Order: sequence, then C-alpha cells, then structure tokens
Amino acid sequence: MSSTKNTLPPPAPPSSSTGDKLNGDTPLPEDNERCSVEEVALVVPETDDPTLPVMTFRAWFLGLTSCTILIFLNTFFIYRTQPLTISAILMQIAVLPIGKFMAATLPKKNFNLFGSSFSLNPGPFNIKEHVIITVMANCGVSIGGGDAYSIGAITVMKAYYKQSVSFLCSLIIVLTTQILGYGWAGMLRRYLVDPVDMWWPSNLAQVSLFRALHEKETKTRSLTRMKFFLVFMGASFAYYTFPGYLFPILTFFSWVCWAWPHSITAQQIGSGYHGLGVGAFTLDWAGISAYHGSPLVTPWTSILNVGVGFIMFIYIIIPLCYWKYNTFDAQKFPIFSNKLFTASGKPYDTTKILTPQFDLNIAAYQKYSKLYLSPLFALSIGSGFARFTATLTHVALFNGSDIWKQSRSAVKNVKMDIHAKLMKSYKQVPQWWFLVLLFGSIALSLLMCFVWKEDVQLPWWGMLFAFGLAFIVTLPIGVIQATTNQQPGYDIIAQFIIGYILPGKPIANLLFKIYGRTSTVHALSFLADLKLGHYMKIPPRCMYTAQLVGTLVAGTINLAVAWWMLGSIENICDVETLHPDSPWTCPKFRVTFDASVIWGLIGPQRLFGPGGLYRNLVWLFLIGALLPVPIWVLSKIFPDKKWIPLINIPVISYGFAGMPPATPTNIASWLITGMIFNYFVFKYRKEWWKKYNYVLSAALDAGTAFMGVLLFFALQNEGKNLKWWGTELDHCPLATCPTAPGIVVEGCPVFK
Repeated sequence: MSSTKNTLPPPAPPSSSTGDKLNGDTPLPEDNERCSVEEVALVVPETDDPTLPVMTFRAWFLGLTSCTILIFLNTFFIYRTQPLTISAILMQIAVLPIGKFMAATLPKKNFNLFGSSFSLNPGPFNIKEHVIITVMANCGVSIGGGDAYSIGAITVMKAYYKQSVSFLCSLIIVLTTQILGYGWAGMLRRYLVDPVDMWWPSNLAQVSLFRALHEKETKTRSLTRMKFFLVFMGASFAYYTFPGYLFPILTFFSWVCWAWPHSITAQQIGSGYHGLGVGAFTLDWAGISAYHGSPLVTPWTSILNVGVGFIMFIYIIIPLCYWKYNTFDAQKFPIFSNKLFTASGKPYDTTKILTPQFDLNIAAYQKYSKLYLSPLFALSIGSGFARFTATLTHVALFNGSDIWKQSRSAVKNVKMDIHAKLMKSYKQVPQWWFLVLLFGSIALSLLMCFVWKEDVQLPWWGMLFAFGLAFIVTLPIGVIQATTNQQPGYDIIAQFIIGYILPGKPIANLLFKIYGRTSTVHALSFLADLKLGHYMKIPPRCMYTAQLVGTLVAGTINLAVAWWMLGSIENICDVETLHPDSPWTCPKFRVTFDASVIWGLIGPQRLFGPGGLYRNLVWLFLIGALLPVPIWVLSKIFPDKKWIPLINIPVISYGFAGMPPATPTNIASWLITGMIFNYFVFKYRKEWWKKYNYVLSAALDAGTAFMGVLLFFALQNEGKNLKWWGTELDHCPLATCPTAPGIVVEGCPVFK
C-alpha cells in the first residue's frame, strides 16, 4: 500500500452537471487534512453537499430493480461451464440515463403518506442517489456472483448428494449467513471503515466512474473521463466477441503445446488450462480479472507480493515436487486438476462410500480406495494452512497496537482526514441496530439446527463454533483486504477444523464452512460498500437501509432462481449424465462438492493425520505463523527502510490461492497487466493514471459484461455455438496425462 503523503495540489472542487453540483462553499482541506494514501488523495472528491436528496423514489425503484436483475443474472450464470460474474458497474452505467429520464418526466408535486410529505421527483438525478442504487446493486453481485457460497452448499446438497432439503430451510441458510455478515460489518466499522489507512482500493474504480458520469470537466485536448469510458467500453464490448464466442482460444493461448505436440512433459509445462502455463497467456479481460479481481485497482506492492508467491509456487515448488521428488505419488495423476482420484489414477466415485444418511461407509471406503489429489491441488491446500496462520500473525504484529488503541476508544482523539470530518455532518447508525441483526440471525440459525437436524447434520454447538471462528478472523482478513485488495480465504481451515470434530458428515462440513466463512465474505463486502459511502459522503443511516433491504431482496431471489434451475434443468451439474455440449456443468460447485468429500465425508484425520499421505502439509500451519515474525523484527531494527513492512506474507501466499479452479495463466496475466498500469504508468504517466486508470478498469468490466450477456441470450442459449480449431480452450490433450509407470488413462500413453 502506498502511504506517501500526496504533494500534488488538491483537485479543484468539481463542477457538475445539472443536479449534481457539489457544495462549492465547502472549504478545500488543509495539507495536513488530506488523506495520507496517495491513490485516495488523487481520486476521491474532498467536498460535499449535504442538501442533496438521497433515499428518493428513484433511488428505491432503480436500486431494487438493479439488485433483482443482477442477482438473477449472476445466479443464472454461476451454473455454466464458463461462469460469468456480472459486476454492479453494468447497472451503475445503465441506470444513469433512466434516472435522468425519470427526473425529467415524473410529477414534481408533493404526496402525503402516513403524515409525511414526499415527492416522486425532488429535482435533478444526483450522484448520491446513484451511489445508493449501486450499493443495492452490489448486493446482487456479492450474493449471487463470485463463489456464491450459500447457494453452492444448497446446490451440492440437492444436485450432488440428492438430498431433499426444504425451501424454508434453504431460505434460512441463505438469509442468515448474509445478515450475520452484516452484523459483523457493523461491529467492525470503527476498525475497517473509519481509519484513513483502511482505504479499500477496489472502491476507487467506482469513485472514478461516478465522477466521470456526473462531473463536467474543463475542455482540454485530451478526452474527458466520460468520453474515455465510452470509447473503451465500446472497444471492450466489441472485442469480447472474440474470446467470448468466435475465438475462445484467446482465453488460454498455449503455444508451447503446438511446438511439442507429442510430449507430455512439454504440455504439462505449457498448457494454460491443465498445466503450469509457462509461456501461455490470456487476451481475455474476463480471464485476467476472474479470480483476483481487476489488476488495475490493486496496489503495486500487493501485485509484487502476489507475484513473488506465484513464481515460488508455480515455477519452483511444483516442478520439484512433481518431477524430482514425486511427492504424494504425484506422477500417478495430472499435474493440475481439481478432480479426486483413486490409487490407480481413476476418478474417485463417492457414491461407493456414501450411506443413505449421507455419512461415510467406513467398510466401503477401506475396500474401495484411499483418496488422492493432484499435486498442485494438494499443495494449494497446504498453502491455505500457512495463509491462515500468517494472516493472524501479520495483523497482530503490524496492526495490533492500532486495533488495541481503537478498541479503547482512542480513535475519538486521533486526527481525522477531510473525508471523516465531512461525514461528521450526518447522524451515525447506533450500534444496537447491527446487534439486533447479528443476534437475530444467530438465534434463527440455532433454531434451524433443532428443527432440521437430520438435513443439516450440524449440531447447535457446531453452529456456535462457526460464529466464534468468523468473529476471530473477519478483522485480520479485513485489514489485509482494506489495504492490499486481496482477501486471504480460510475455507480450508474452517472445513479442516470441523472435519476433525465431525468426521464423515459432509453436509455438516458444508454448513460450518458457509457460517464460518461466508458470513466473513459478506461482512467484507458490506464494509467495502460502507467505505464507498464514506468516500461519496452518503448519510450512514441511508447506507444501512439500502444494504439491509438489498440483502433481503437479493438473498430471496438468489435462492428462488437456484431452486427453479435445480428443478427445471434435467441432470444439472451431473457431468456424467449431461449431453457433452451442455453448458450446465457447474465447475465452481464441483469444487465445493470435492471439498465436502475431502474435509467432510472422508475427513482430515484420514488424509492429514498420522499415517495420512498428506500429513506433512500440516507443518505449514506453524511455518505460516512464524514467517511474518522476522519481517516485523527487521522493520523495527531498520525503521527507515520503508519497503520492509510492505513484505506481506499472507498476500505472498495468496499468489497460489484459488488454484484450482483458477489457473496459473489467469494469475500470470493478472500480474503482468497490474505491473504495467500500477507500476510503469503510475510512475511515469501519473497524470494519465490519475485521470483514466480506474475509469479504464470500469470500462473493461462493463463492456465485457454487456457482451457476455448478449452472447449468451442471443446465441449460446439458442444452441448456436461454433466448432472449429479456435473454439477449443486448450490444445494440450496430453497435459492431463499421468507419467507414473503402469497407470492406464484413456487417451494417454502407458509408461513401463
């Protein structure tokens, strides 16, 4: 994170289009009031107009409509072979002309309702209404997009385990995990929203886009931000027809496989989809931003840390473990795969070890086969062990004293920047508003454990344990995300812990994961939106209302759409039964199912305990806890070396997070793109970066999302798919082959 004090002159108070005028009487901040984070000082407006109406009829109508559309589309697309997450930027752009049209046409007279007077049209459509609409739309992304944890658990229960869980039980699961996250967010506001250094880099793209859409700029020879946005959104929209439909090979361009078409080793090294991706690259923005978000909004120091971890893992550790030491019998399996395997290299059939009560049949397991993982999958799990303990240690050492001071209410006495001072004009949200939601969702979750005991498998004390785990880890993970734009996950740890306590119960494992982990994910999403409201000077009580209503609406529609799809699409997610060209293979939910088998059904005791094949990976818990210590010690010995505290072990370990389903090619292309814009452009073309960098990120997201939706409904959903050399994602058929002697896999040579 850059913390260098900004020496550039403060931006002039932005003049804006009709109805968007910011308060020109707000005095410009003194130099010592400006945000110490340079990126924020360059991008975020330092003025406010408290008179602008916020919770208008237009905001409610467009916000709920946007939320509904996005949650439908994101839930719909999450089941596809090529999942597509549609960001709130799509609706952020689409609602602007609609809002202005409503401002021009709705009646302006006042109406009385329950003794209160209000107007459908209080004046021109303004930037604060636009922010509230986007916050509601974000609920449709955070709940339906990404990994969709809650729906993932319900999909696994119904589609993979064929469990007859009720709709009411499922609705409680979906809503309580999200409301619980909102409760955590309210408790952690003072640590993760108010402090200047908690700057949430991803918000700057949205701030830039809001300013581009609403502010009038002085005429210069260069493009205005709005024109720049429209040009590059159009270019991104047109270009995505190639990787999205006409020429999908651009998503994984693996030229090494063409040079050595008969070499297994060369294809394992060069495959962008099934191998290490050396020399492979992607020219697909969706592929670049798929797993770590937009590289244009990630600070350079974070990109550098991720890059160090990626290079160590992919180019040093994995090759040594696979080719030199054959760690974990690695050569019996593909070098990179998210599938589960038997000892003979065949795909693992979990139906052979499952009882009718969805428990482990121990006798059948011992007769069938132990469970094996591909080497990259196994080592990625080990990295999750190190990442969890490293996050706790890092935050305790580098941020612990600040957190302790703030917990003793010292935050009231610290110097505030201009944004915090401007927000003092508004009524704050009482803490008890959040506590009611928190304890209400906890009570409803515990009730579910008693009423649907057989379905959920998780006892009440296990649910309380999940709440405790979420309470412990949300703050340190939030500190990492708020400063680096990276979110170290702890899915593996949550499932590891409950897998030891309740072995052989995959559904209990799933539920513990979503209550322990998903509530954290939603809490961090809510906190990011709270920081966006802080930057855009939205009254806190308006933010509370918008987030809560958006969450309830999005959660309900999220489950309704998933329930409809699970009931109406025959054999959804069942790859063995589906037609080969079916788009409903659910790759993200397959990973969720595999995790429930590893940690819940078979359990960590059999895989990572004494005598388990992967037992040595457990040492990474200790290694991860110790690694931040020498860096912290060096930072104290050499306080003038400002680069030492920027070495971030949790973020370094994030360089190999998410693989699978993320591929090395996704991460490598993300690193290169981020390096170009957030190092070279930021350093040598700072004025261009200040004006256009975040706008470019928003334009690429929006153009890709619009074309992705259009391609699906106009062509792919109608079965109008192309078949030629360029539509195959990866021309590396031998990359999935094992190299151990005697392992027989269809389509692969057998080594003697």
